[in-house]
Amino acid sequence: MDEIRTVFLPLLLTPEYLHGRAVVVFDVLRATTTMAAALQSGAAEIRTYATLEEASLCASTFGDDRLLVGERACLPAGGFDLGNSPGDFTPDRCFGSTLFMATTNGTRALLAARKAGLIYICSLVNAAATARELVSTGMPVTLLCAGTQGNFALEDAIGAGCLIERLGGISPGLDDASKLAHFAWTQAKNDLPNVLAATHGGQNIVRAGLGKDIGFVAQVDSIDIVGMGSDIDGAVVITAVGP
Repeated sequence: MDEIRTVFLPLLLTPEYLHGRAVVVFDVLRATTTMAAALQSGAAEIRTYATLEEASLCASTFGDDRLLVGERACLPAGGFDLGNSPGDFTPDRCFGSTLFMATTNGTRALLAARKAGLIYICSLVNAAATARELVSTGMPVTLLCAGTQGNFALEDAIGAGCLIERLGGISPGLDDASKLAHFAWTQAKNDLPNVLAATHGGQNIVRAGLGKDIGFVAQVDSIDIVGMGSDIDGAVVITAVGP
């Protein structure tokens, strides 16, 4: 891959990281992992929003074949069908459904990237599939980490580094942030569950009683699905591409 730039927080995103570029959004713990799981289980599309209230309002005008998805302080939001635990998105729950989704960090990062040339969602679970898709586009790439409530999230940097390795690893086309992300991946990859659990985001998930989510997130390349986003009526709508 000729040119890869990594942005560790959406607030650092500027137009040059968007225009004419494929932007890949990471919220490893857990939104982009959950989106990949939902697509693998046959969800028709995932409509993403900045707030729970907006997702709920938009879902209320939709037909019966929809699911309202969201979390507050890691746990499922009140009145929502599902939270943000990827293992809950099984075919019997979401096959053929349209998901209306809002999370604390991941969906907001997607909305920040909506003016990109192309938008993808990525996590550890679908890094190899996403890498193949990016190579086929021939576009320069921006890796956007969602972070945690405005702060750097190590798990997102690890996810970005994993994708960089799948794209060929260290090369002259990487900026310093991408090299740092790749280093984070190389240091974490042999002990991923423990490293992820020790991050700030991981500790929040464990304290919420959702430690099982860590094991799901750490299953590298377990999902052969690419999630692509489109900017439609103020939402970024994610659908599956391939395999």
